[in-house]
Amino acid sequence: MALKKSSSTIIIGARVAESAANTFTQSSVDLQLNPLDNEVFVVTGVNLDVQAPDAITAVNTACTLTMTTTSQTTQPALDSSNLLARGERSIRAAGFADGGVGFEQIGMETPPADLDYLGIIATNDFFLQIQGANNLGAKIGTCKVYGYRAKADAATYAALVQSEVLSS
Repeated sequence: MALKKSSSTIIIGARVAESAANTFTQSSVDLQLNPLDNEVFVVTGVNLDVQAPDAITAVNTACTLTMTTTSQTTQPALDSSNLLARGERSIRAAGFADGGVGFEQIGMETPPADLDYLGIIATNDFFLQIQGANNLGAKIGTCKVYGYRAKADAATYAALVQSEVLSS
């Protein structure tokens, strides 16, 4: 793959808030890439921060936050080809007389040392999705995305854009 790094490390912060409690909500983050120059964004790290779900006696609650390279209509699973990061916080309280036990499930926030990048975003933006389950109020998720801009040769750029768009 022919990519030439064209910037130093860039850190992008973003947030998404549920439009109503337990409602799938998505926001778009514009990377302001220049498609005329075959510019892409190489993601080297993602840090997700998911708001804690509500602790409700005898009720399982959860909040899931995901980051993808393409727009989604439902919360993507870990096996989605466009998923770059996924985090989930849950409270298991069904059958308990108190607030239950909390759990947090988040993949690697920092890639292993031998991994050059997590993914390449070839289109102009990335997407954050959030959805709660059985919560009383709407939840918020935030992220930090680490990466750099790069220029691809024409064939590589075309393949990256086609792969990203067709796999959505």
